[in-house]
Amino acid sequence: MTHDDKSNLMWGGRFSAGPDAIMEEINASIPFDRKLYAEDIEGSRAHAQMLHDQGILSSDDHASIDAGLRDILTEIERGDFAFSRKLEDIHMNVEARLNDLIGPAAGRLHTARSRNDQVALDFRLWVRARCDAMITDIARLMQVFLDKAQAHADTVMPGFTHLQTAQPVTFGHHCLAYVEMLARDRSRFEDARERMNENPLGAAALAGTGFDIDRHATAAALGFREPTRNSLDTVSDRDFALEFLSACAICATHLSRLAEEIVIWSTPQFDFVRLSDKFSTGSSIMPQKKNPDAAELIRGKVGRISGSLVGLLTVMKGLPLSYSKDMQEDKEGVFDAAETLELCLAAMIGMIGDLHVNEQAMRAAAGSGYSTATDLADWLVREAGLPFRQAHHITGRVVALAEEQGCELADLDLADLQQIDESITEAVYDVLSVDASVASRTSYGGTSPANVREQIDYWRERL
Repeated sequence: MTHDDKSNLMWGGRFSAGPDAIMEEINASIPFDRKLYAEDIEGSRAHAQMLHDQGILSSDDHASIDAGLRDILTEIERGDFAFSRKLEDIHMNVEARLNDLIGPAAGRLHTARSRNDQVALDFRLWVRARCDAMITDIARLMQVFLDKAQAHADTVMPGFTHLQTAQPVTFGHHCLAYVEMLARDRSRFEDARERMNENPLGAAALAGTGFDIDRHATAAALGFREPTRNSLDTVSDRDFALEFLSACAICATHLSRLAEEIVIWSTPQFDFVRLSDKFSTGSSIMPQKKNPDAAELIRGKVGRISGSLVGLLTVMKGLPLSYSKDMQEDKEGVFDAAETLELCLAAMIGMIGDLHVNEQAMRAAAGSGYSTATDLADWLVREAGLPFRQAHHITGRVVALAEEQGCELADLDLADLQQIDESITEAVYDVLSVDASVASRTSYGGTSPANVREQIDYWRERL
């Protein structure tokens, strides 16, 4: 039987000739949906088992179908399977090969299902597995950050707003900020997985089937919580893929922000961190250069992932119920986004794990820009009993004096401070150092080393 003959079998007696070459080109999805081969065969085996258990498929036909599907899986994994564009998609490629192997019994496999619920199943299984992979990879990156936070719970650095020095923090606290972001990313994939964990198989083309099938059995066999509850919705929505892409885009955005900080911090002007040679490159003309290319690439790749989300939202926005061929455009962006994010996570795990922290440079910068000014204002409120707005005004005058004298706040003479406000005493110097500043931030969620260690313990227990 030729490929054209097989293609006509797919369309049935309604069509007398195969599709035009241009139609074949735009219609074929096998160049990318072949990635779903394992899920397609897994779903077909579960479907055949259910048909047999329900008395719809004979024992001999079931045995032949199951053995044939297992042989096809082996052929594909071995690289011996000949994919055909004329057969359009992974489903028909597998079914045609099954017909080659076992004959007419292969045609019984498609009883009580459609390619509409079949592709919804395959794609959902694939995305569910990718959610599991993301959950695992994000947890690994969180562990790497926890190790860094543990090693640098006492390492002071400047905290920034508007990329201007604001208040001293610890590098451990900064690392934990990304642990929190990543934890939310992880929970988004967990939530998406829970929502998508319903079995589409059995919805058929759009209306269900008249065969006495057992959708709960196939749900259990494929690890789903339960079957989907509405056949129209089952074949016509891809919100599980949209939710997955949304989680990918948010996570990639967090990684991009982290990559931006690595790029900035690794410059000679900051010199806060140094990347290992494994995650840096040189210049073809400037021998002194050590470029943070891995971080820059992560920063750039967020555009691809976010673009995939916008692309699928645009595909879905105008589709009436139920299935439309537009939905063939659902997969390539998801495949690319998943692979891209997995690569970015792996690269970031390596970069953060190998990151050298320049504690001296961080400490020197932590005290710059009058970063303990807020501590002085707080001291005036706490010790002198002043309203905060008045304390804020006095502190501003102290900062102006330090700027005039070209020194840090801790270097000002007490007499000069008391000329601004007589309530200032020698005790004020206890809060003007960066170490005293970070140690005082003991409010829940604050940057004190004690808090950092408590939060590390909390996250290690959760992970």
